[in-house]
Amino acid sequence: MVESFKIAGLGEVLWDAFPEGEKFGGAPANFACHCHSLGAETYVISCVGNDERGVKARAFLDNHGVNTSGLTTSDEQETGVVLVTLDANGRPDYEIKEGVAWDYVPWTGEMTSFVPQLDAICFGSLCQRNEITRETVKKCLAATKPECLRVFDINIRQSFYSTEIINSSLEASNVLKLNDEELPIVAAMLGVSGSNEELLGVIIEKYELELAILTCGPEGALMMTSGESNCAVPPRGSVVSTVGAGDSFAAATVMGFLKGRSLVDINKHANELAAYVCTQHGAVPVLPAELIK
Repeated sequence: MVESFKIAGLGEVLWDAFPEGEKFGGAPANFACHCHSLGAETYVISCVGNDERGVKARAFLDNHGVNTSGLTTSDEQETGVVLVTLDANGRPDYEIKEGVAWDYVPWTGEMTSFVPQLDAICFGSLCQRNEITRETVKKCLAATKPECLRVFDINIRQSFYSTEIINSSLEASNVLKLNDEELPIVAAMLGVSGSNEELLGVIIEKYELELAILTCGPEGALMMTSGESNCAVPPRGSVVSTVGAGDSFAAATVMGFLKGRSLVDINKHANELAAYVCTQHGAVPVLPAELIK
């Protein structure tokens, strides 16, 4: 029998409002959907409003096989929404509404039942802009088993981050994922300089990370452990939108790492999967069979 890993996305569940219409989004939720597509038993820990968007979000997650027992509903706050505009290269710019349901994710009894069983949990900095969700993030991470992969997919957006949040998140994590725009910000916060490899090496050593991942869009990705590094470039394709590509990359990386695959294999598969997502509309398209591995 093939082992099924238990994986959760922790943080924002929202709708991305594109000029042509709304699409389901939120990095942790996208991550959970992709992990399910790759064979995991997945959960989302978040909050939606008692509104039409909230009903649609819960239905979307149910339809994508994600367990929603950790998804609460707020009568006070509305479901999150983000205004998205794309540049000529398909790269998104976000206007993120504040004071929405995912800013107020409570710690619940349902979470105490499944969080200690998780093999991996992925969270970012954006969901910690409000103290309520920030405290739930801390409780979730503290409740995981020691060997759980605690993945900090940093996801810096607008001004919704701070040195304190990034530092405390790194201290609670054992895996870091960030992109080439975020690395200089983190390096400046830590007061370090050097090449990408040197910067990741410093971060790995300082926070005792098992893995650090730097994504560079069409230039590919650098993956590093304390004793190994690998660079890989994605296959070329026509980019429709990069929304969700990083979340699919994170999902493929986590699944590969849990399965004990080599850094070379993990990076190759993650790049292929993210490149495919870039050719599709929406953050969580149906994956072709050859990418489910």
